[in-house]
Amino acid sequence: MLPVGVMDTVGSVDTVDTMDGMDAVDAVGTGDDATGTPDSSGADRLRPWLEAIADIATALNGPASLPEVLDLVAETAANLLGYDFCAVLLPAEDGESLLITGSHGLSPDYVRQVNADRPVVLTVEEGVQAPSSKAFLTGESVQVPDTIADAEFLPWGGVAREQGYRSMISVPVEASGVRVGTLNCYTRVPHLFGEEEQELLALLADQAGVAIQTARLRDREASTIEDLLTANTTLAEQHELLRRGEAVHEQLTQVALRGGGVTGVAASLADLLGTTVVVTEEPSGVELARAERSDVRFVPQDADAHSTPVLLGQDTVARIWVSRSVLPLSALDVRALEHAATVSALEVLRARTALEVEWRLSGEIVTDLLAGNPMGLVTAGERAARLGIDLGSAHAVLVVQGGGRRSAAARVLSVARSHATRAQPPALVGTVAEDVVLLWPGTEVDEVVRSAGELQRQLVRLDLGTELAFAVSPLCTSLGDYPAAYRRARGAATVARLRGQAATVASFGSLGLYGLLLQLEDVAELRRFADEVLAPVRNHDAARGTALEETLRAYLAHDLNTAATAASLFVHPNTVGLRIRKVEQLLGISTTHVRSLAELTVALGADEVADALAGPQAGTGAG
Repeated sequence: MLPVGVMDTVGSVDTVDTMDGMDAVDAVGTGDDATGTPDSSGADRLRPWLEAIADIATALNGPASLPEVLDLVAETAANLLGYDFCAVLLPAEDGESLLITGSHGLSPDYVRQVNADRPVVLTVEEGVQAPSSKAFLTGESVQVPDTIADAEFLPWGGVAREQGYRSMISVPVEASGVRVGTLNCYTRVPHLFGEEEQELLALLADQAGVAIQTARLRDREASTIEDLLTANTTLAEQHELLRRGEAVHEQLTQVALRGGGVTGVAASLADLLGTTVVVTEEPSGVELARAERSDVRFVPQDADAHSTPVLLGQDTVARIWVSRSVLPLSALDVRALEHAATVSALEVLRARTALEVEWRLSGEIVTDLLAGNPMGLVTAGERAARLGIDLGSAHAVLVVQGGGRRSAAARVLSVARSHATRAQPPALVGTVAEDVVLLWPGTEVDEVVRSAGELQRQLVRLDLGTELAFAVSPLCTSLGDYPAAYRRARGAATVARLRGQAATVASFGSLGLYGLLLQLEDVAELRRFADEVLAPVRNHDAARGTALEETLRAYLAHDLNTAATAASLFVHPNTVGLRIRKVEQLLGISTTHVRSLAELTVALGADEVADALAGPQAGTGAG
């Protein structure tokens, strides 16, 4: 039924006598005329029903929706049997209520309001059920000839008065043996729904069931067709993506087969993506290739750049960078980047294999040159020539002193090797103990110092250069110059570190007096000179456990400032004064005399330079 106000067409309740109303309808429902004689025009009465059934069948076979067909069923019942309004109710999605899905005589606003606020509940409330609920749950027609006279209808009497109906019937609707709803009809006067009338309503209910089943089959069919179309479209898109992906792979593979290298891969990828592509080496960050295909320029590692790693096993050996302006990337673009990364990995592996041979040869040449190995010197020039390097031209020894940091040595060497390729011809690179040594070609020391400064800044950006010292030797013009040049450059790096000048690239010109002492190179002579000058002080310290030499070094390092010297040694300024006077007494000099200060400075410097020159010798490391 339409409880709680199911059929809301506000009208006055008819006051026709109950029995008169039932007699009047019974006369129609039995098929007799007013005199009680059989109706001789049965065919005329059957024709409207056949036409109505045909109309419903036509609607089922046409494009009409389920609500439209159910509206037609409700309209047919109302028109053929003279009811004031009819409706077809179907279960809601949650199965807990019945909703008006098709109707006749009801306004669309009323249907929406009832379905939203007052649907027919399919549960028992206080021991009674609404007629529509009972019909749906039991599968039998339920009628209320007089809503006022029926005591069981009392809970819905207010709704009946509001709507203006005095009788109703709810006929179950089935489809393939399963109840799927109800057909409800209403009159404004009391009315008893006879057997023939119920049979006719059952026929219409069957038509409603067919309509519901047909509509659901049609919906499932449409859904299946839509799913198939979607799947077909997806398959077509995937096939096209695979086809284009294979074309991309073929294009990039051809680059590798032609020996285009990483530069060729970057150029092809830039054409595919329509944007600038940059490839950098890892971990150095050195740019291996750049292909400009747009006005967008960017620096790798910037926030405006997106990177794809190039992997060899578990190691990231390079990165492919594109501008974030092209994000998000399409599926084909992502596949192109993946293929480019794979081909780039092969190109990097091939180049790295060749480079490793070159770097091994380079390291061996550097070791032989710096060690002064006679046998190695005989073939060093020839071996270097195979690498495209002429050792007959001037080279400077560039020392990167590691300061004992073994953990970063491999990365420093990798960055140095990449940096060495910038020289024309490339520089030779090797290692001695923990030092990285480059034989840099150039006609002026200042030119090599600038290159060393670029390497230093690059290492600092990679958080590798804060504890490294850099030094450049004078130019070497013959193979025999390299051993001494290395010892001096390494000594210069050590002195620069001791004097707090590691942040700059040391050269003999930048070290002043220490640069001159480093060129003497004779360690024994330097120590002899220092011992002669400082012997009284050293003997006193050794005999009495004092720190006069240490105090003197600090005093000169702080430009004869007693307070600064005391602060550096964590002693009282008076202690510094007493120690300096003791030094003057032992040496027979005065620190206020320029000549005496110069002699002390040279002696202390000679000692430091001797320590620096006595460091690890070439041949103790491998390139």
